[in-house]
Amino acid sequence: MLSDVLGLAAAAWGVVMAIAPALQIHRMLRTRSADDVSLGYFALLIPGFLLWVFYGLSRHDWPLVIPNTVATAVALVTIAVAARLKRISAPNDLDR
Repeated sequence: MLSDVLGLAAAAWGVVMAIAPALQIHRMLRTRSADDVSLGYFALLIPGFLLWVFYGLSRHDWPLVIPNTVATAVALVTIAVAARLKRISAPNDLDR
């Protein structure tokens, strides 16, 4: 019983943690800049998230699967937004 309650609480907070990078996405879109965002940081997180997803699936452990699936999706969106903004703000050869 206690482990079920802890699992539910951990999964719920895990989802909150997983969507936290949405704050970074919001800031990038507001400032139209991704200069302060490390794409490598998010690229390193994604394999870890996926390992936890697959481990959770193998154990049918939804408190592991759900937040790490959300975290993977948010990290991928963060990378996509940052990469697009970095590409847009990069100097163009035609501008030289």
